[in-house]
Amino acid sequence: MRLLVGLGNPGPRHAYNRHNIGFLALDDIVERQGLAGWRKRFHGEVAEGTIAGERVLALKPMTFMNESGRAVGEALRFHKLEPADVIVLYDEIELAPGKLRVKRGGGAAGHNGIRSIDEHIGPDFWRVRLGVGHPGLKHLVHPHVLSDFSREEEAWLDPLLEAVAKETPLLVKGDMAAFMSRVALALQPPKPKKERPAPAPEDGS
Repeated sequence: MRLLVGLGNPGPRHAYNRHNIGFLALDDIVERQGLAGWRKRFHGEVAEGTIAGERVLALKPMTFMNESGRAVGEALRFHKLEPADVIVLYDEIELAPGKLRVKRGGGAAGHNGIRSIDEHIGPDFWRVRLGVGHPGLKHLVHPHVLSDFSREEEAWLDPLLEAVAKETPLLVKGDMAAFMSRVALALQPPKPKKERPAPAPEDGS
């Protein structure tokens, strides 16, 4: 069984914040992969189903970001899972907008949601870091992540979320390299076609 976790803050005021890209990604996964839900459980909202032959529980903690670990820990213990069965999707300011990285373990890098999960289940879980970009100055980070995505950002956000949802079976099967490769490929703009040189005019002499 896999526990797929999207991080964000509950409530309509935060729904389209950069900090809520984990919620947005999980919503798209649940819809595209046909999981059943949502219902309230484990201090959050859950949807269940099967992806790539694997039972999957999708979880959005409703405890606010800095308490996300409570929901994840409760779900993990109830289903007798290991931290390595957990895949967390969340915003990453140190990645350029639209970039994605997957790794297992590591530090929290200042992310309160990841720090909370570390405290409740340890660091040995999978992290899907979704780049939202850095505002440039440290004191601007908080308002940056708690602000809504702009209309211009939708040009990379929508294709990213669509690609993540489409390629989730690779994530669930543990083929992280193929998942990252397929998502990156989906986000590459098509190469312009080379124009054929016009035929030389025939000599009429």
